This record gives sequence, structure tokens and C-alpha cells, in this order.
Amino acid sequence: MHWWFGNKSQSQNEKHLLASRRGRKFGRISTKMLLLAVLFLIYFTYFGVKMHFYVFLEDVEEETMVNGVPEQQKNLSNYVTKQPKKPHRQRYFPCEVPFLDSVTYLQEPEDNVKLAHFSLRYLEREQGILSSEARFGGHQTFMDREKSFHATNQTIHCGFVRGPDGFPSTGFDLDEEDKKFMNACKIVVSSCIFGSFDFLRRPTSKLISEYSKKNVCFVMFVDAQTLAKLSSEGNIPDERGSIGLWRIVVVKTLPYEDMRKTGKVPKFLSHRLFPSSRYSIWVDSKLRLNADPMLIIEYFLWRAGSEYAISNHYTRHCVWEEVLQNKRLNKYNHSVIDEQFHFYQSDGLTKYDLSDPDIHLPSFVPEGSFIVRAHTAMSNLFSCLWFNEVDRFTSRDQLSFAYTYLKLRRLNPDKPLYLNMFKDCERRAITKLFHHRTET
Repeated sequence: MHWWFGNKSQSQNEKHLLASRRGRKFGRISTKMLLLAVLFLIYFTYFGVKMHFYVFLEDVEEETMVNGVPEQQKNLSNYVTKQPKKPHRQRYFPCEVPFLDSVTYLQEPEDNVKLAHFSLRYLEREQGILSSEARFGGHQTFMDREKSFHATNQTIHCGFVRGPDGFPSTGFDLDEEDKKFMNACKIVVSSCIFGSFDFLRRPTSKLISEYSKKNVCFVMFVDAQTLAKLSSEGNIPDERGSIGLWRIVVVKTLPYEDMRKTGKVPKFLSHRLFPSSRYSIWVDSKLRLNADPMLIIEYFLWRAGSEYAISNHYTRHCVWEEVLQNKRLNKYNHSVIDEQFHFYQSDGLTKYDLSDPDIHLPSFVPEGSFIVRAHTAMSNLFSCLWFNEVDRFTSRDQLSFAYTYLKLRRLNPDKPLYLNMFKDCERRAITKLFHHRTET
């Protein structure tokens, strides 16, 4: 009996010991399971959407196939990918421009007999108007406008129109010292920044020949606001009024509230600003010039037998497309764009058709940030006419380019404007594009 009770007590102790070991073992297992559960929860939280996606596919028993893809899977992919991918932005690259190796042996061609010769004068003052009516572009009547398209001896509106004596300035006033400098220029590279819209982009000096540095005027037009902004950034004109190659010319009394429209004055009217100049190159302030001006003139004008050179737009060729793009991006008041566009259509503007033998242009829409021109009679007339369209309608000059060119050509079949519309990839090869300022 005692042995039995003794064995029984010993058996109970062993059972308690075994239970204790099992408890500790179970505790260790529970801790591991809890840790695994936490890890699984984290995993599920991070990858839950994808897990849900695959579980859902496994549970689908019947699926309708649409173009070889299960309809449910297609719908689910749309649900999972909530954020649409950004469209791939097409890139445009430069192409080779076969410039001469040096400016050393450049020789200006003799006066080309094929170019039209006539005399242009420009309206300086308007009489019989109120002080509040004085405008930089003047008040051109419809009859004056029609006459101005004829390549003949005449006096036309071409900006810089003043009111009667005693009237306030209509704008674009320059310092006398700057005028003296500009009157002596024979070859010009010009640009402008108004309203602190851009940073100052200096031409790449190492690519400009010593001849061009001595004989070409580099002029940057700015307003007082822009000059102050440039100075605050360390771009301070030296004693000659220059920052690098740029001669800084301050414009007082801007002629338009629209800074873009004000920028069209130096862009189109270089023959008015530089009356002694024979050639000019316009470079938008968003571009940096990376080629010698004399090599540019030789290639785009002399070698091509042209008096005006501008590149075609890199994507759009029809004015209809340009109108839609300007309205889509809210580039200008839609009703004003419509007014201009409807007027042009009523006066003969048609859609661009590459197969039309009378077009003579690879595009009706230019990329107008870079222009090379000789200051010939037809080139000056075209520039005045194009400016007058910008003055009358919108500052979006790409809308009025084709209309102006085609109307001038239609009314002067025996006096063509020798226009070289070159490939935009060539423009990209000789200039570097930058973004405008984010703050203005």
C-alpha cells in the first residue's frame, strides 16, 4: 500500500512536471505564432492590394474574354491602378548644321538682282486724335491695311507712332546714348526680357569668333523691373552697360500691358530699332545662342539665297491646330482668338495642304523663337505687316504668320519674299532651350 501510494505520488509529480514543460513549450510556440502573425499582418498591409488581386483571380470560376484578356481581370486592373500613367513626352533632337569652319574667308554676296526694290517710309505721327487715343501701333484703317500689303513705294504703319506734339509718349522710349550705339550697328543679335519673365542667357562666348565680338552688336532689351531683378542676382552691367556680350538697353514706358506683345517690338521691328543695320538675328530670351552670328547669316541667308529665315514648328503645321492648342492651354482670350481666326478665314486662309503646289512652305506654323533676316525692302515690309497683325489682334504671332505671308505673296506675285523655313532640328543645334522663370 505504501509502495502503491508512493508510486502514485511519484506519478503525479511526473505528470505535473510534464505539464509544466508542455506549458513552457506551448508558451514558446505561442510567442513564435504571435510574432509570425504580426509579420503576416505587416506583409498583408503592405502587399494587401496585390494579394487581394491574386486571391480574387483564383476564386473566379467563369470569366468573359475580351480581346484575349479576362474581362474581370481587365476591370480589376483599372481599379487597382487608380493613378493614370503620365503620357510619354516626345523628345526632339538637334541635327547637323553644316556651317563653314571659320569666318575668316566669309564674303557677303553682291546685291541680288532677284530681290524686290522699293522704298518704305513709316508713319511717325497721327493727327486729329485725343490724348487718350494715342497708340504705339497707331490707328490703321481697313483701307490703309489693305494698301500696306502691296510691295510698292509707300508710307505704312510700323509701330513707334506718336500722337501730336505735346501728347504723352506711346512707349518704348530709349536713352540717347543707347540710340547712338544702336544707330551705328550693322549686324545685330537681339533679345528681350520684360517683367522679369526669364533669366539672362549669355551667348556661349567660346563659340563666338573675335570678328563677331568686334563687329556684331549684341543687344538685350529690358525694363526697369527686369534690370533690378538681374542686379539682385549678381548680373550688374559694367561701365559700358554690358553683361558679358549683351549690351543692356533699358526700355522706358512699355507700349503694352501685355509683356508678350511688348516683346514683339524688338522681335519684328529690328529694322526700326537699328536703322543702319543690314542683318539681324532674333533670339528669344528662353534660348542661349551657341553659334557664331556670321556663320548663321552665311548658312541661313547667303547660302540659301534668302532674305528671311525662320524654322517650322516641330509638331504643328496647320493654323487650325495652332488655334485649338492656344485655346486648350488658355494662351489668350478665346473670343479674341476666334475673332482673328474667323477674319483670316474670310480673307482666304485655308488649311495647310502639303500637296498644294502653291504653298511653297513646309508648314503654316513657325517656331518663332529664332529669326534670321536681311533688312531688305520685302523683309522689312513683311516684318511690319506681321507686327501690325499682332498689334491688331493677339500676341500669339504663330496665328498670324501664314496669313500675312500668303496674303503678301498673293498680292505681289512678281515680288516674292525669299523665305527660308528651315528644319526646327537645326534651330535646336545652334541654341539651347531653357524654361521660363517659375516666379515672375
